[in-house]
Amino acid sequence: MHHANEILFSLFIVFVAAQIGGEIAQRLKLPGVVGEIAAGCVIGPSLLGWITPEQIATGTPLDVLSEIGVVLLLFSVGLETRLEDLKKVGRAAFLVGVLGVLLPFGMGVMWAHASGFDWGKSLFVAAAFVATSAGITARVLQELGVLQRVESKVILGAAVIDDILAMLLLGVVVSLQGGGGFDPTHLVMVLAGAIGFIAVIGWGGTRVMRWNSTWLEKPSNVHSPLLIVLALCLGLAYVSTLFGLAAIIGAFLAGMIASETRQQHTLEQQFQPLLALLTPFFFVLTGSKINLHLLASADALIALGVVTLIAIVSKLLGGFLGALSLGRASAAIVGFGMVPRGEVGVVIASLGLAAGVFNDQMYAIIVAMSLLTAMVTPPILAWLLKRTVKAEVSKA
Repeated sequence: MHHANEILFSLFIVFVAAQIGGEIAQRLKLPGVVGEIAAGCVIGPSLLGWITPEQIATGTPLDVLSEIGVVLLLFSVGLETRLEDLKKVGRAAFLVGVLGVLLPFGMGVMWAHASGFDWGKSLFVAAAFVATSAGITARVLQELGVLQRVESKVILGAAVIDDILAMLLLGVVVSLQGGGGFDPTHLVMVLAGAIGFIAVIGWGGTRVMRWNSTWLEKPSNVHSPLLIVLALCLGLAYVSTLFGLAAIIGAFLAGMIASETRQQHTLEQQFQPLLALLTPFFFVLTGSKINLHLLASADALIALGVVTLIAIVSKLLGGFLGALSLGRASAAIVGFGMVPRGEVGVVIASLGLAAGVFNDQMYAIIVAMSLLTAMVTPPILAWLLKRTVKAEVSKA
């Protein structure tokens, strides 16, 4: 049972830490998200211990707020993304999504097997290399005000494809780990359901809203458009999980639907206070989930360095090759935009630990890799984008 005063105090600690970390990062010319993740490492169990493992476990108030925060973040990103824009970069997004899954998975399998895992467990370990954390990249793109750039559209489109493929891969490796193999028919049905959900909601929903959005203003409450789209966001986030997809995919689609309304700009402004309150919880908790004590050995640090290098290079290469049609500079931006693993890698690591695939130290290495990619990428991505924008301005 969580006592109200303890919950309020933990909320206070996390929120204040996020503001301090974000401020320090911005003063150092880094994206605020880096400071928020670093703040989570500092106040978490590994260092100060102001936030305990029990307080950030699945289902706790902090965890729930964290999930709501990232759901609202991806909704706000969708609110600035129109379906027609994604269609224009569909081919590049598809290639980035596919190559960004195959290369990390293949390299992850080879590393795990070379490290002593059998082939079945190697597949499970490799699954942690696959899925991009759209929330972290989206926050950086939003902070820089570049969501309308073609590179951002490719990254967001690829993230949706990435999530579908990662979900299917995880389903396969979990089935194989259980020893019973997997049913190809079931796999096809799951894939069809996921694609169908995205197509119906993404295409059908935007067309309906484009045709008529005045009904949002029918209720007498002056805030009815905001309240209705919030309900749409939460509802589609839940439905998305029923199809095996991450909740943030449903939230992103809900934002795309809302972007077709004539109230779009008003909704963007009204959402800012909600984002300022809730999204910091997600990034601070992401940082707090690493256990530094399990990495306090030369072997563990070497393994972490190798794993992180593989994670960065494989995803960067997949994104770069998939987006080469945009030019080398844009392809590099897309490649780095796909690198963060964040909470996705943490979830898969947790499943692997529960299944006995690897021990506590390997779990810590996978989690640390996920968080390191989340911290290393934003400053590089910001630098690449600023350099590209500056070069474009000088040419104009």
